[in-house]
Amino acid sequence: MTLEQFFAGHEDSRDIFEALRLALAVIGPAQLRVSKSQAAFRRRKAFAWAWMPGQYLHVPCPPLVLAVALHRRDGSPRWKEVVEPYPGRFIHHLELRLPAEVDDEVRAWLREAWELAA
Repeated sequence: MTLEQFFAGHEDSRDIFEALRLALAVIGPAQLRVSKSQAAFRRRKAFAWAWMPGQYLHVPCPPLVLAVALHRRDGSPRWKEVVEPYPGRFIHHLELRLPAEVDDEVRAWLREAWELAA
């Protein structure tokens, strides 16, 4: 699936995603894999995923959710949810409503996740 197909009809989500892509491009190279359900960034392993909850939920929801893999539980109140699918791997879920929300704090989390995925 292409990004164009994934984001068809979801321009607000695409704008936020482009802010994420730009932030990651500054950090360093990463592969992008797009599936029916998400767009994943990876190096040796996946470290960040973007998906649109509106594809699955029929209630008001943010245009994009970013999931970031860290080796620690970050205590920021911005996270919607943090899960530990297995010991030492914490997946942090962040609801994004505007491109401007991809700020310095989000860029720092992306950098940390990118470094851990090498």
